[in-house]
Amino acid sequence: MAAETTRIGVAIDIPEPWGAQLTQRRADAGDPQAAYTPAHVTLLGPTEIDSAALPAVERHLEKVAAAQQPFTIHLRGTGTFRPVTEVVFVTLAVGISECELLAEAISAADDIDRDSRFPYHPHVTVAQDVPAEQLDAVFEDLAGFSAKFHVTSFTLFSHGGEGPWRPRRDYPLGV
Repeated sequence: MAAETTRIGVAIDIPEPWGAQLTQRRADAGDPQAAYTPAHVTLLGPTEIDSAALPAVERHLEKVAAAQQPFTIHLRGTGTFRPVTEVVFVTLAVGISECELLAEAISAADDIDRDSRFPYHPHVTVAQDVPAEQLDAVFEDLAGFSAKFHVTSFTLFSHGGEGPWRPRRDYPLGV
């Protein structure tokens, strides 16, 4: 009998009013993921784990969060992964190193086995797999975007295969 799995992800939510603004711009571009995935900075992308390992993963996330002090993220301007992938994103001007350290520490959990096709690059996706003219429009529309906020936690999400990602638990930093 195959082990039951759970699909998880770990992210930093973008606070209001910027989170809703970026999610709405993604929806306006025609990106269907906007309805399921609010604006965020990914620390661990969608990953299948053995459901029985979830408590150990949660304990690992507690330790990772406790070891990282709160920090500031400054989102500023846009970038793209084109032509490798059809993605436009809002860039991090401040907070890159902290996100990289968190992502590396989270991925180091014994029960997380995730091969990534690309190196980790913290960002906020605002358009993906939509027509080129929509990618170009979002890139231009958000080129002057700027938001600065204090990060005091990250969130473990789960996904049951349909509908939006569901927050499972927040992990306060430095506690």
